[in-house]
Amino acid sequence: MYQHLLYELSDGLARITLHRPQVYNALSPELIQEITAAVQAAEADESVRVVLLTGAGDKAFCSGADLKAGMGEATGMGDALRTRYNPMILALRNLPKPVVCRLNGLAAGAGCSLALACDVVIATEEAYLSQIFVNIGLMPDAGSTFFLPRLVGMARAFELASTGRRVYAPEAVELGLIQRAVPAAQLDEAVNEVLDYYRSAPTRAIGTMKQVLNQSLYSDLPAMLELEARYQDELSQTQDAAEGIGAFLQKRQAVYQGR
Repeated sequence: MYQHLLYELSDGLARITLHRPQVYNALSPELIQEITAAVQAAEADESVRVVLLTGAGDKAFCSGADLKAGMGEATGMGDALRTRYNPMILALRNLPKPVVCRLNGLAAGAGCSLALACDVVIATEEAYLSQIFVNIGLMPDAGSTFFLPRLVGMARAFELASTGRRVYAPEAVELGLIQRAVPAAQLDEAVNEVLDYYRSAPTRAIGTMKQVLNQSLYSDLPAMLELEARYQDELSQTQDAAEGIGAFLQKRQAVYQGR
């Protein structure tokens, strides 16, 4: 089904691996469509509790747009963003399940945007992120103008966007761009710890948190209080909530099913 990525299912995990290592996992029109389709498949599969996004090889997570591959049927960059990149980013952000990024190497341009669209990013210390768009006379896209100021503040966002400098993983943690940086030999162990947590977490609650936190970015306090009331009412009627409350009262470990 997929020719430019690997999609693997195991024990509540959907692992999506960008698989174009010969071009540092650059985003061709076909790969973008496959990423979107894979995320949608993970959403539709009730057995999936968490999604992992990573790149093939040890050099790059994603080097950004594959300019040599062209823009497909789009007539310009604006159309390419509307028909390819934007649906991919929205699929990730709207997915009611946590998305963990295993940042195994560079993330540049739209590849940086793709990493920032994930919920948790764990990187090797040698990995770096770069808003490289300025180096070819363009501005950040694929959501970076949304994510950057919210993660690091307006002044730092402007600096990163206008210089395109490399932000290595340890600094990215300090700035709040990503959550954790580890030596390369420890990357899989660190990622698996996070995946194990989300595999056994109350998936409905996690997905709802993600939805409501997304909404909080452009809502006021009264609106958020109402959303909290509405969704807390829904969650209180789930199997996971019943299990969590029962486990608390019985002083035992909760066993969540994601329902």
